[in-house]
Amino acid sequence: MLMITLNRDEYALATSEWGNCISDFNAIQQLIPTNYIFEMPREQLDWIKENNDYKDFCSEIGIYNGKLILIFCPLDGKGQRKMMSDYAFSTLCQLEGTLTLQEKQEYTIVKNSVLSSDLRRVDNDESTILPVTDRPVMAQDKAVAAIELWRTEGMDWFYLECTEFEGVRVFKRFYVPSADLCLDRPGLLQIKCSFGLKYNDIYQRMLVTLIFISFNQLLENNGSSQTISNTYDWSQPCPPICRI
Repeated sequence: MLMITLNRDEYALATSEWGNCISDFNAIQQLIPTNYIFEMPREQLDWIKENNDYKDFCSEIGIYNGKLILIFCPLDGKGQRKMMSDYAFSTLCQLEGTLTLQEKQEYTIVKNSVLSSDLRRVDNDESTILPVTDRPVMAQDKAVAAIELWRTEGMDWFYLECTEFEGVRVFKRFYVPSADLCLDRPGLLQIKCSFGLKYNDIYQRMLVTLIFISFNQLLENNGSSQTISNTYDWSQPCPPICRI
């Protein structure tokens, strides 16, 4: 399958169009149905893995052919955006079918039985080793709550930002730790990405985030005492979180 990309001029125009749109609530209403998502097929994930040299990668918001897009911008070893000849991107689209968020916790039950010298049971105890995550994951119920809040209140968030703050606080890009997408995970087929709304204690307000849901051939794992999840939420919206 041939991956569609933007050239450098199209990339600049797409990001510029979003920058011109962020204070226009009516335009945003037309561009962003709050029940739409982004889809990232394996080809795009491989492209990010091949071109990104930093612990994070950048996803910029743009407008292309009248539709909202998520543009993937690789970073160099110092965390600066690379100047690419072509940029992979994903178009905001309607979800087909259902979206499954899965989180499985595996744990070990240890049961001790003590026998005396004459083989009588003198003690019996049982303990449970609680799950310990082997990578940072977001609890499934929190992810669902953030997505549902976006669906029901996303336009209220935009209305406030457009009317009270003239769009200056509306996100232009997101930074996502590459490791959290587990691009090296065997059997990774695609990732679907949804906007979400969650409260940030530092900024004392609701912020928009991107929630990534991975789809694998095998989500199961034979290990124990760990949490297995297909949901990751580590995107940082800029503004306000512009560290790079």
